[in-house]
Amino acid sequence: MPPFDWTLPYPSRREPVMARNIVATSNPLAVQAGVRMLERGGNAMDAAIATAAALTVVEPTSNGIGGDAFALIWKNGSLEGLNGSGRSPRGLDADRLLALDRYPQLGWDPVTVPGCVRAWVDLHERHGRLSFADCLAPAAKLAEEGFLVAPQTARLWARAATSLGTFEGWRDTFLIGGEAPAPGRLVRLPDHARTLRSIAETRGESFYRGELAERMCAAAAADGGSLVPRDLEEHGSLWVSPISIDYRGATINEIPPNGQGIAALVALGILERFGLDGLAVDSGEVLHLQIEAMKLGFADAHRNVGDPDFLREEPAALLEPGRLEALAARIDPDRAQTFDAGVPKPGGTVYLATADAEGTCVSMIQSNYAGFGSGVVIPGTGIAMQNRGACFTLEAGHPNAVGAGKRPYHTIIPGMITPGPGGPGTDLMTFGVMGGFMQPQGHLQVVSRLRDFGQNPQAALDAPRWRWDAGLDIAIEPGYPEATLEYLRSRGHVLKLAEEHSVAFGRGQAIHRLEEGWCGGSDQRADGMAIGL
Repeated sequence: MPPFDWTLPYPSRREPVMARNIVATSNPLAVQAGVRMLERGGNAMDAAIATAAALTVVEPTSNGIGGDAFALIWKNGSLEGLNGSGRSPRGLDADRLLALDRYPQLGWDPVTVPGCVRAWVDLHERHGRLSFADCLAPAAKLAEEGFLVAPQTARLWARAATSLGTFEGWRDTFLIGGEAPAPGRLVRLPDHARTLRSIAETRGESFYRGELAERMCAAAAADGGSLVPRDLEEHGSLWVSPISIDYRGATINEIPPNGQGIAALVALGILERFGLDGLAVDSGEVLHLQIEAMKLGFADAHRNVGDPDFLREEPAALLEPGRLEALAARIDPDRAQTFDAGVPKPGGTVYLATADAEGTCVSMIQSNYAGFGSGVVIPGTGIAMQNRGACFTLEAGHPNAVGAGKRPYHTIIPGMITPGPGGPGTDLMTFGVMGGFMQPQGHLQVVSRLRDFGQNPQAALDAPRWRWDAGLDIAIEPGYPEATLEYLRSRGHVLKLAEEHSVAFGRGQAIHRLEEGWCGGSDQRADGMAIGL
């Protein structure tokens, strides 16, 4: 069993969950959808797909059927990854977009091919046990019979109503009497239900080659979009080998670019070069090193992450030990620096973790990027199209420069800790911290708390977080000692103190292996929970 400190030193409503099977995500109804699969004899993958599908219904504020998904799967002692991101349409006028000052955030310009549905199908085909229709049934039932909106979801829904209320399809689908639903309001999404059942019955074929594909392309043609049938027909998921580094005896794994997981690995690789032994977990010395390492990680991602077919440098080269040593040497222990790390953008995401009694665990994340996405909702389907293309850059020649038929920079990153060489089998954890460019920052902080300071998964999620915003600017949650804040200010960090723990600092889930089961944790910043069976 891991040598965790089982105390909970931070204010929280949560306790660690111990069980042989666990599902954890940001909405209790979606968690229950996954647990039902386990009760029926399904495995961690069945539970993950059921949970993911349910999240498109009960938390449409951060993901949807028209989004993308990534996953890491640990099974029978080995790890593999799936990149379920879509490309920009092949007919996209990249020259027109490159001439703009800012990439459009709404409408058809930032829409890329949705990869989420294909990801569900591919994951199920390789690892599922129950039928695909069984896995999607709870989500369809929630959409048809209705669900009560959770508090955090209601807050995000109301915020979206301000920016997306001018889109007729979005307004007709997601507003009730012209207003966003309040907490506890019953919401029915009948179009979602029909779409999910069509996807289930055809194993996704209707979405990429049938009626749903026709509807998406017709909507694009009617409104000046460039999506055509070929874009959907040619879409496929990518099975990938995860990228990784060893950190304090365990292996930290991420999806390779076009995901931004490389930012977390570079930052952790740098941080490991510093001795944190003897330092307090929430001390200014620790935070300063973490923040500076994270900026260097973002600098690498800013320069290098894009479509895997257009990379300047392979991830292995960025993680080469000598290079990480050189990057670590750039950190000044007495002064904050900028490191030309770019300016992160906001985003919204859902993350889920599942683990079963057979030892399999799944780390899965899906997103429409900015909340509901582009504002485009396909009539009669409930499909809110993602705006993932907004993460393209307008810098000509950059690996992530906007182009036709390209996968853009992706913020969504599932994480997985696996046993290091010769390490114990209990060094295994599926985890993620959702929320745009907060994600690698959350990964670094959670991993450091576990591996450097022995905090249990729930405590590591409860703990206050910092968020690098740009330059020397650091947003910071309440809960750190005043001495820590003064230390950071004395090193030149410009602090913006948040009034509360909030979704702006990410929403995490984690399930860690124990000798005879699992320990799950769920972030207090979200509506969800971990449930064991």
